[in-house]
Amino acid sequence: SCYTFPKGAVADLGNLQRAEASILIPVLFELLSGKVLPVVLARDPALARAPFLAYQEAKALVNLAVVDETLRLDEGDSSATYGPLLKPRHRLLFHFGLIGFQTHQTPPDVVDFLQKNNFDALRLGKTRPAIEETEPVLRDADLLNFHLGALKQCEAPGVDQPSPSGYFTEEACQLCRYAGMSDKLTAFGIFGYRHENDLNRQTAQTVSQMLWYFFEGFFNRKNDYPASKDGLTQYIVDFRNLQHQLTFWKSTRSGRWWMQAPVTTKKKHQRHYLIPCSYQDYQAACREELPDRLLQALGRFA
Repeated sequence: SCYTFPKGAVADLGNLQRAEASILIPVLFELLSGKVLPVVLARDPALARAPFLAYQEAKALVNLAVVDETLRLDEGDSSATYGPLLKPRHRLLFHFGLIGFQTHQTPPDVVDFLQKNNFDALRLGKTRPAIEETEPVLRDADLLNFHLGALKQCEAPGVDQPSPSGYFTEEACQLCRYAGMSDKLTAFGIFGYRHENDLNRQTAQTVSQMLWYFFEGFFNRKNDYPASKDGLTQYIVDFRNLQHQLTFWKSTRSGRWWMQAPVTTKKKHQRHYLIPCSYQDYQAACREELPDRLLQALGRFA
C-alpha cells in the first residue's frame, strides 16, 4: 500500500489459545482500560457478545451497532447471538443499531421489537443506494460488530451460509471507515470467517481491505464530540409542533452534525445526549419535520 499508518500504532496480539468468551473478555477489558482500541477477528458469531461484556466493569451505558443480514432473538436458537443482550435488555445497553438486515431473512416480530424499543434498524435495500445513511448510526456506537454474512457471496464466500444478496466490498469498506472515524467508537469486531469455505482466499482479502479502511478512518479522526465540544457551532430551531426548541451542533472540523437531546437528560445518559444526525436532518427540522430515526432517538431519553 502507498499509504502508511503511524509506525507502531497497529499491533497484532496473536491468537487466543482457546476461542472462548471467558478468555476473550478479560483481554478486551485490559485493552479498553488501557485506552487501546481492540479489533477482534473471530469465526464463531457467538463471540460477538464478548466485546460488549468487556465493558461491564466500566459501568457505563454502551451503544452497540451490528452489521448483519438478519437478527434472531429466539431462546434456544444457536444463531440468536444477541438474544441474551436484548431479551431481556442488558442493564448496560443504552442503544442498539442493526445495519444491512434483509427483510426476507428477518422475522417481522424482530423488526417490530427493534422499533418498539427505539432501536435503529436500517434495511439493506435502504442503505445500499444511500450508504451515508449509516454514518450517524455508526458515529453513535461505542462498539461495532460486523458479521461477514452481511456481504454478497461473490464478495465473501468464506462464511457459514453465504447469500447472493448483501453488501459489496466497497460498501463494507465504507461502513468500516465511518466506524473508524467515530471518536466515540472504542472497539471493533469482524465475525463469521470460515477459511475452509474461502475460495481463493477471497474473503480473507475482503476482510483485509475492511480492516485497512477502518484504520484509515481511525487515523483521520477529527476529535470532535464526544472528545470535545470545541469547534462545534450551535443552531437553534423553533419546533412549534413539539412546543420545544431543538438545538443542533455542527463541527467546523468535520462538517458533521448532532442534535441535542432534551436538557432533562439523566446524568447516566450524558455521554449520549448529542445524537448524531445529518445536514438533511437539520434542514428537515427547519421545515418542522423530523425523521423517525431522530424521533426514536428522543424517545430513548424519555
